[in-house]
Amino acid sequence: MSADPARVDIVSIGEAMIEFNQVRPGAPEFLQGFGGDTSNAIIAAARQGARSAYVTRLGADAFGDLLMGLWAREGVASDAVMRDAQAPTAVYFVTHAPAGHAFSYLRAGSAASRIVPADLPAALIRGAKFLHVSGISQAISAGACDTVFAAIALARTAGVKVAYDSNLRLKLWPLARARAIIRETVALCDLFLPSLEDAEQFTGLSGCDAIVDWCLAAGAPVVVLKLGRDGALVATPQQRTHLPGRPVDTVDATGAGDCFAGALLARLAAGDELGAAVTYANAAAALTTTGFGAVAPIPRPAAVRALLAAAGQVVAKR
Repeated sequence: MSADPARVDIVSIGEAMIEFNQVRPGAPEFLQGFGGDTSNAIIAAARQGARSAYVTRLGADAFGDLLMGLWAREGVASDAVMRDAQAPTAVYFVTHAPAGHAFSYLRAGSAASRIVPADLPAALIRGAKFLHVSGISQAISAGACDTVFAAIALARTAGVKVAYDSNLRLKLWPLARARAIIRETVALCDLFLPSLEDAEQFTGLSGCDAIVDWCLAAGAPVVVLKLGRDGALVATPQQRTHLPGRPVDTVDATGAGDCFAGALLARLAAGDELGAAVTYANAAAALTTTGFGAVAPIPRPAAVRALLAAAGQVVAKR
C-alpha cells in the first residue's frame, strides 16, 4: 500500500519480526505469526481505521516477503520499508508456562538494526498526526537509536505529536543505558506509554503514583501507565484517573500492550478525548489476549464496541 504524506494519521518506526508461538505449553508445535512491537501497534491502529504507515528495514528474504504481504493486507503503507540483501529479517519464539509467556530472539545483526537517520522519510513523518516509537526501536542498535531521535526531531519541528512506548527489553541493552535513553526520550514526547512492569525497572520505584511522579518530572506532559488486566492510569500534572480494564478469558498476552498503543492512537487521531481513547484501548488490548499471537487476535472496531457496550459504554463511530 502506498502512502500520501499529507494524509497519514500515524507513522511508526521500529523492527518487525516473524513470530513462532507455542500453542500448547511444553509442546513442540509453534504457530507462525508476526510480531515486533511497533509493527503490532501500527496494525492495531490500521484495524481501528487509522491511516497508517510503517518505517523499517527487512531482509531480502522470504520472511521479509511475508511481512510485506501482511502490511498490504492490513492497509499499512509500506513505501518507506527498505529491503537489505546483507542482513536477515528477525525472528522470535514465544513459549508458555504457568508463570506466563517468555520470548527467545534471533535478531542480532538484523536488517532493522541497520537503519540509519538517512533512511527516514521526512515528508511522511512531517505529514502525520502522530509518530510512534519505542524503546525496542532504540535498543536494537546505536544506529537505530540515532534514527529514532532523528525522527522525533523531524516530528517536533513539524508539530507532529510523538507517542513513546518504553517497551523495556533488557536482553537488548543494559539497564543503565536503557534508563538514560528512556529518560532523554520522555522529555521529547507528547504521550508516554510505559507499562507498570517496565517502569518499575527503569525508574527503580514501586507504586503507580511514584512512577507517574517520575514520568511527569522527566518531562512527559501526558502519561498513560499500562496496568495490564487492571487497565491504565492516565496522568497529567493536573489530574490522575484510573480507567479499569475489561475482564476476558486470556490465553496469550503477547502484544497486548502494542495493541493498546495502536488502538489508543487511532482513537486520538479520530478525535476522541484522552479518557475515551484509553477506555477503547483497554477493551481492544483485552480482546487481543483471547487468541494466540501478537497480530492475529487484534480486534476490529465492532468487537471492541461490543465489549464496551456489554459494560454499558458507547464509543463514537468515527
